Amino acid sequence: MQVQSESKPYDDINITPMLDLAYVLLVIFIIMTTATVQGMKVNLPKASAAPSLAQQTTKAITVANDGKLFLDTIPVTLPELEQRLVQQRALTPEFPIVVRGDSQTPYQNVVDVLDLLGRLNFTQVGMATKPSAR
Repeated sequence: MQVQSESKPYDDINITPMLDLAYVLLVIFIIMTTATVQGMKVNLPKASAAPSLAQQTTKAITVANDGKLFLDTIPVTLPELEQRLVQQRALTPEFPIVVRGDSQTPYQNVVDVLDLLGRLNFTQVGMATKPSAR
């Protein structure tokens, strides 16, 4: 018996190895992604859509260009400012303070406020500025 070998070219594309590789890569990707997203299981708090009734903790000290001082929107003198900040510290030990000064304010007035904050040992002090126009 004579066995005849086919000499015509193989024209069917076998996609099984490509699909096997794609499925393996997909499974590896899913396992790696879920492994990095997971973490410690904690009981997360629920947030409500109602506005917060907590008082604003950040205090703003404004130095006007004529030298007047304002704590939030209340006009104060430098000794009154010191007294009110000490009273607020008794209620809330640590709260941030933002110093806002008019661009025409004499530098000494802003330095006086910063000196007062330094003497009272406030550590969370920031200076408010306006972004520059480009």
